[in-house]
Amino acid sequence: MKKAKPAANPDAYVAALSGWQRVTVESLRAAVLASAKLEETIKWGHLVYFSHGPVLLIRAEEKRVLFGFWRGRRLTKIDPRLKPGGKYEMATIELHEEDQVPTATARRLVKEAVKLNKTLGDPTDI
Repeated sequence: MKKAKPAANPDAYVAALSGWQRVTVESLRAAVLASAKLEETIKWGHLVYFSHGPVLLIRAEEKRVLFGFWRGRRLTKIDPRLKPGGKYEMATIELHEEDQVPTATARRLVKEAVKLNKTLGDPTDI
């Protein structure tokens, strides 16, 4: 499979999407940016947000959108759909066309994730 060139910036990432993936990413992105002061960038080919290290990601794929948190295993009481996987304490919500994350829930997840990084430091410094 041929790798696509990463988007030049977060706006270009969103602009390249269509359909339900674009709507979902736009909604998540708006909630994230309204929740905390974060550095938003393209890293590893998708949206990544930093505050005292990586906090969360939004990744659109062909059949799903991922909303993941580096300390997501500590956030399952906020949204039990967070499934552990990968390094660190990563956990991700897998969204399909019929799924959504309510804005209030997304904002609560982001605020708590930022607070954890502020308290515990960069989750990748282990």
